[in-house]
Amino acid sequence: MTHSFLIRTAALALATALVWGLPQRTPAATSWTFYGITVHVSTQNIKVEDPKTKQVMSFLLVPKFDQVFSADGKTTYQMGKVKAGQYVAVVYDRKALGSAHADKIYLMDNANQRLGAQ
Repeated sequence: MTHSFLIRTAALALATALVWGLPQRTPAATSWTFYGITVHVSTQNIKVEDPKTKQVMSFLLVPKFDQVFSADGKTTYQMGKVKAGQYVAVVYDRKALGSAHADKIYLMDNANQRLGAQ
C-alpha cells in the first residue's frame, strides 16, 4: 500500500514539474503557453500568476471570446466558467501591437489535470 502511494506521488510530482515549466513556445513559434492560477477575470482581460515564480501576466480578450476548453481540448466552456483561483493554461501571442492576448484558455483542476477527471 505504501509502495503504491509513493509511486503515484512521485509520478504526480514529475508530471507537475514537466507541465509547470517556463512559458513554452508552440511549434509555430508565434504563440506561447503560460500556466498558472487566475488572479482576475473580466470581459476584457485575464490575469494569471505562476505560483512557482510569482510571475503575473495579463492577457487581453477580444469581445465575445469563446476559446475556453478542458485540458484535453475536447470540451468547450463558457467564459463564465473561468473564475479567480482556477488553474489555467493560456495560449497567447503578441501579434496585436505587441500586447499579449489570449488565443485559447485551457481549464485545469488543482492537480493540474483536466477539469472533471477522476
